[in-house]
Amino acid sequence: MKFQLYLGALFSSLKGRHWWLGIFFWLALIAPSQASVILRVAIQREVNQVNVGASTTAVVKDSSGKTLGELPGMSAFSAQAVPGGVALDRWKSGLFWIEPKGKGFVYIGDRWYRGRTLLVPTQKGLTAVNWVDLEEYLYSVLGGEMSSSWPQEALKAQAIAARTYALFEREKQRNNPVYDLGDTPDRWQIYKGVSSEARSIYNAVDSTAGQVLTHNNKIILSVFHACSGGHTENVEDVWGNALPYLRAVPDFDQNISACNWVRSFSSGEVSAKIAGVGNVTNLIPETFSPFRSVKALKIIGDKGTKVLEGEAVRTALKLKSTRFSVTKGADGNFVLQGLGHGHGLGMSQWGAYTLAQRGANHLQILGHYYKGVALTPIQAK
Repeated sequence: MKFQLYLGALFSSLKGRHWWLGIFFWLALIAPSQASVILRVAIQREVNQVNVGASTTAVVKDSSGKTLGELPGMSAFSAQAVPGGVALDRWKSGLFWIEPKGKGFVYIGDRWYRGRTLLVPTQKGLTAVNWVDLEEYLYSVLGGEMSSSWPQEALKAQAIAARTYALFEREKQRNNPVYDLGDTPDRWQIYKGVSSEARSIYNAVDSTAGQVLTHNNKIILSVFHACSGGHTENVEDVWGNALPYLRAVPDFDQNISACNWVRSFSSGEVSAKIAGVGNVTNLIPETFSPFRSVKALKIIGDKGTKVLEGEAVRTALKLKSTRFSVTKGADGNFVLQGLGHGHGLGMSQWGAYTLAQRGANHLQILGHYYKGVALTPIQAK
């Protein structure tokens, strides 16, 4: 079903269709592709329908690669999950490819992306996957993970870490027939399409193109986080499994205001987040990492006790980090005062910023946060 509107009209607050056409042309000219590795990024997963389109005329193909027809540029279409496959405009097929002509962009959900779109039926509906060049994927990820105004050496370090992480996830998902990774930061990396791109980011990605981090000739799990609060952690103290390259190191982000936080919880708020303990009467940090992050948090209630361990300490209460102290106020509320933002493993982004400001280059930054690794050209297809 075609919507009787132009995609540009969806962004009327941004001056409409012709403004977006200008942006498309500018982006296509100044950011050429540099890699042959293709990523499959799931943008919408297990949905009943999704809006799709392209900035230029797009060729529509079926599962055999046969051309079914074309979609006009700058128009929105609704793809729907139907018995036996997917319905798109006047067609029905087991799956659809949407391939924009020239240097066009695709539209999925409510964002613009480089590459092409695959629409495929999955267990609970429809999944829209962006097939995109690895380096062009990074043009967006860097802008989502770091400010484009940050020092180039910090951006370069992030580019290599993000590239490495994407390929690690791609390998982990090698048996997934639909996608390699998603677009959300809770499990993957922030990927918002072309809206996150900037000139400084193109330079950081292009100047490090094809470079990844390896340990013993294997791509590493190059995780990163916003800030550690003064010291990163050993991976086994957070996730339980030791890795030789994710070792705790002194950090340089303890004076960043964004890395200091305070959360207050009433007894009822904790009870609502932690099932099975009843009305919560106390929160007691039981064990700590060598750097004072909480490894186990005991939650005592009038109907039972529960101990949260590792990453669950942070995620169950939706805390910024596990490096915190607990006090109980006169009003009975629990006050948690903490440092850091994220799991505290691998590269601290604010730490990388500070190191770059002090004159460190991207290799020195990466070497500080990931131990015993080598910078290696991509060997992937």
